[in-house]
Order: sequence, then C-alpha cells, then structure tokens
Amino acid sequence: MSDLPPPFARLRAALGSLKLRVALGVVLALVVGIGATTLLLVRQAERDTLALVRERELGEAVRAAQGLSRRVVALQRALALASSQFDPAVLGDEAALGRLLLGQPLLGELFNMVFVADTGGQVRMAIGARGLMQPPLRLSDRDYFTRALRERRAVISGAVPSRLDGAPTLLFAQPLLHGGAVYGMLVGGINLAQRELLVPTVDTDVAGDVLRVVTDADGLILAHPNRSLVMASLATEPRLAGALERWRAVGSPVEPAGLMLAERGEVVAVGGVAGPDWLVWRAVDEAGLLEPLHAARRQALGWAAVLVAACGLATLAGLWWVLRPLRRLTDRAEHLFDPHNDPAQGWPEAGGEIGSLAAVLRRVGTERARLEQANASLLGKLGSVMGNAPVGIAFTRAQRFELVSAEFCRLLGRREEELLGQRSVMIYDSAADYAALGPKVRAAFAAGEPYVGDVPMRRGDGTRFWAHLRGRPVDPGDDEAGTIWTVTDVSEQVATRARLEWSAHHDALTGLANRQRLEQRLQRVLDGLPGTLPAALVMVDLDRFKPINDGAGHAAGDAMLCAVADVLRARIRTRDLAVRLGGDEFALVLEHCPPEAAVQLAEDVRAALAGIALPWDGRQLQLSASLGVASLHPQIAGVAHWLRVADEACYEAKAAGRNCVRAAPLPRAPLLVLRA
Repeated sequence: MSDLPPPFARLRAALGSLKLRVALGVVLALVVGIGATTLLLVRQAERDTLALVRERELGEAVRAAQGLSRRVVALQRALALASSQFDPAVLGDEAALGRLLLGQPLLGELFNMVFVADTGGQVRMAIGARGLMQPPLRLSDRDYFTRALRERRAVISGAVPSRLDGAPTLLFAQPLLHGGAVYGMLVGGINLAQRELLVPTVDTDVAGDVLRVVTDADGLILAHPNRSLVMASLATEPRLAGALERWRAVGSPVEPAGLMLAERGEVVAVGGVAGPDWLVWRAVDEAGLLEPLHAARRQALGWAAVLVAACGLATLAGLWWVLRPLRRLTDRAEHLFDPHNDPAQGWPEAGGEIGSLAAVLRRVGTERARLEQANASLLGKLGSVMGNAPVGIAFTRAQRFELVSAEFCRLLGRREEELLGQRSVMIYDSAADYAALGPKVRAAFAAGEPYVGDVPMRRGDGTRFWAHLRGRPVDPGDDEAGTIWTVTDVSEQVATRARLEWSAHHDALTGLANRQRLEQRLQRVLDGLPGTLPAALVMVDLDRFKPINDGAGHAAGDAMLCAVADVLRARIRTRDLAVRLGGDEFALVLEHCPPEAAVQLAEDVRAALAGIALPWDGRQLQLSASLGVASLHPQIAGVAHWLRVADEACYEAKAAGRNCVRAAPLPRAPLLVLRA
C-alpha cells in the first residue's frame, strides 16, 4: 500500500477516518431514507393515478360504445321511417321516385349517399351531394344486400370501398316491404373518409394523448384520427397492435360492459357496441399521464440532495469537534509498546467512550509490561532446557518451525536460523514421505494419542537417516496452538531390524529367497486367483553337485551355488521369485507366465546352468540340472500340493537321464479357478 501515489495515499487515509466514515454513514442513511420515501410515494401515486385513469377510460369506452349504439339505432330508424313512404308503384316510376328522395332532407343530412334498388340489386335512383343520379350499379353481389333480402330486416355492412368513388363506405340497408314481401331496398351510405359521423360519438375531452378508434368485430378500422387507416387492420396502429393480440387471445369478446387490455406504455380500454358488434378502443399514453409525477419526483430528489449535503457537512463538523480527544488517544496508542515510555503516562483525559478506551489501553500497556518481564524469565529457563536436552525438540505451528533445540539442530546438521520460520517439510527425505505422514499424525491426535513413528529424514548436507519421531499437540482442541516434537536418531536400530527381517526370508549364502518366502509367495498367488493366472512353479535340482562339494571342498561348492544363483536371477523377470530350498535344490515362481513360456524359460535356465565353467585350483568346475515345471491348474489344492507336483516333474527329469526339463501334465477339463 505504501507504493500508492501520494493523491491516492491521502485519499485512502481520509477514507480510513472514523469521522468521515460516520459522516458518510449519516449521508448514506439520509440518501436511502429520503430517496426511498420519495420513490415509494411517487410509485404509489403513479399506481393510484393509473388505476383512476383505467377506471375512467373503461367508463369512457363504455359510454362511447353506448352512444355509438344509439346513433346506429337512430340511423336505422330514420331509414325505416323513410321506407314506409315507398310502395312498389313508386319503385317503377322514376319521376315519383326522384320526388320522394328529394323529399327526404333528414336522410341527406345523415348519409352521404342514399339510393334505392330493386330485388335484383339494380340501383333505380340515388341522391347525394350532386343531387339525383341513376348510377349503373348492381348490388346483388354485396353480402349486406343479400342478407337483408334473405332475412327481411335491416343490415349494416362492414367498411367496403364505394363503387362510385372507391372511398371507404359504411352501408345501412333497409328492406322495402309490401304485404310481408320484399320488393326493393333503401340503402344509406356514409363515406368514412369524408364525414366524421362516427368519431364524434366517441370523442370525449380527456387530458393527455388519447387515441380513439372504432373497429368492427374482425378488427377492421371504421373510424380513426388518421383517416388513411380506415379499412385497415387495427394491427397497423402501433399503439393498439399488442392490445389487439391480447383481445384475440381472450376470445375476441364484444363486451358492452367493457374490458381493460394490457399494453406496454398505454392504458387501453375497449367497449362493445351492441347491435352491429363494433368496438370502441381508447388508448391513453402512460408517459404523458405520469409526466407531472415524474417532474415532482425530480424536484423532490433535487431538494433532498441539498438537504443531504447540508446534513452531511453539519455531521462532519460536529464529529470533528466531538472526536478531538480521539486523535490524541491515537497518537499515544501508537507508542503503547515503546519500552522507553511509562505505560501509565501520556493518556488524554476525556469522558464517555473515549475516556473508557483510554483507561483500557492504559491497563493493557501496564499488564503487557508485566507479562514481558515474566516471559523473559520463562524464555530464559526454556532456553536452558532446550540447550541441554539429550533429544531434539522442535515446536511447529502452521507447519513452520518456531522453536528448535540445539540437539535438534545437531541431528539435522543445520543452524538455528536456517530452520526458524521455514516449512517443516524441508527436513524429510521426500515430499511424498511428508505428505504420507500427515494423515497418520491427524488420526493419532484425533484419537487423543501422541504420534509415534520412525520416518526417514535428510540432513543439511544431504545425508539420509532414520529418526524416531514423537509429536503431541499443545492444545488438542486448538489446531492453531501448534505441536511439540521430539526427534532421536534410530538409524542403527532400523538397519538392524532390516537385516533381521531380510535374514528371516533369504538364504544367507546366495541371497535368494528361502523356503518360508517361497511358501508365502505361492499362497499369495493362490489367494489372488483368478487375477494371478497363468502361473508356474519350476523346481531345479542340480546334477552331480556332490562330487564338486566332496572333491573340491565346501568353498568350491559354495562358490558354485552362488554362480547358480546368479544364473537364476539373470534369467527371470523382476516380478518373479528365485528361491534356494536348501542344499542343491532351487525353485522359481513365475507369475503371469503361460505353460509354454514357463517350459521355455526352464529350458533356457537348464542351458545356462550347463554352461557354467567355474575356475577353481587350475581347473573348471561344471554341472547340470534337472528341472520340473508345474503350471497352476484347477486340481492344485494348495501350496503343498503344488510343490509336490513340481517335485514329481523334477524326479521325471532325473529319471530321464538328468540335464533336461519335464513339465507336469495339465488336466483336459476347462480351467476352473479354485482357491486353496
């Protein structure tokens, strides 16, 4: 941290000040409290406002739909009333028909175009803004016309393009009846692109950006502020496209009681128009509705920031005044452990928590001085013990040396300063030995016992020795308290044990394994079945060894036995075992060796033994050997049985003239794995 540039170092020191931290805490609390309160209040106001707007818009949509429904009924009644003045005779008289249409000024005000057609769909006469006309129009292919004829009732078309000028038009068809039969059709047309017939029915003075649209039950626009969208799908209106999808998802209801539809950023209400099954859509922009609240929130947060800044400065000034004694206390505490200062002098006089802290630190300084004196005396005594102890003593904590005795340093061939602070792994023969020791030590300590064991260690000069290690935790309940270790050199004892163990399983003359080791190995092979298959036992009996022993002496016989042992060791694998059974008898244990390979190896051994020429007193001593091979098979019932089978094969080799190899016959049955 000392490497930081001066500006950053000063900033870090300032941030470490208790006064600044408390002031920042107060400021943060004010920011969180005022900010959270402001935000919560504004959020609640937004929710309340939106709820009121939704309720109002739903009511407006329903009222607009009801008004539009009444308007449609009025238009239909006007046509029905006018239709009562027609009769079949008038329909065939063009002059009378023209006079009758000119005598209907109310229809001229309500509709852009009024025309009369016969039952075949041929328009007989029409009246519009340009007066009477006889357009060559036929309505028989219009759905609304055929429905009105078939059902003999008034029918309203959807928005269709006019056949006169192509403008989007809404048509009201009223059948002309005489004696219960339809003899003609009175039709009123409203040009949706020119006349604001439907829009005033849904127009209401509402603050904010309000969109009012009328559609039919299929979502086709009948009225829109942008008249170019008339007859287009409501999906083309970005503000209502999502609401249209949700309306269709709930089954496209035409609900006179109205319903609310979710739309991101909009409050959307829909009212169903009874009769023609139209829909009045109202959409209000949420952002416009909530802008006054957002402005109020910004203003409130601005005033809150000013208030927080003022409170923070006031808090900082107050803390600076109150905590002045704390600075003096800090200066004195920095010299608490200075041996040249009196631990009871120099502390500031103050009340409250600072005074209590000063008193505590004064007592700490006084008590520490007393403990240092006691520790110095104790360390002197401990140093005397460590320097004269006849065994190596070490104290470790966190796997590092903290205290070592003179005898410990002598055993390790290292100076005290080379060990202190270093990891304890450095004194062990290998890292693997050290790693293997850890679980054993932990297990002993967990059982409430000290760890005792012999481990290989390495001195500073690289020489290796065996150490008797004993360890006990300082505090069994605290792993951080450390461990006391004692070390003695037991290399002589370990070497003696190793020699005794080796002698118990090896022939002293040849160094080969003895009979006890052979029987142990054979039992291990049998116990490991079937994983140890195939395996073979080879018995080796030297030919004409007695003449060498008798004629050249026992020394020559011993030399010949050692030469035989060398041949056996040279011919087998490291996993195999060469054995001297006693006298001139030897054996080989071949693991994972098929019968054919065992016989071939026995033949190689026989040839090598026959090739021995041992110089002795000016002559060369030679011998041969008879070998019997017994491969493991299901009828082998145990170690003794296996040895007997191999001996019998060896006897057959002797009987066959010596210096040859014979293998015990294998059973014909499939091989079954049997355990001894």
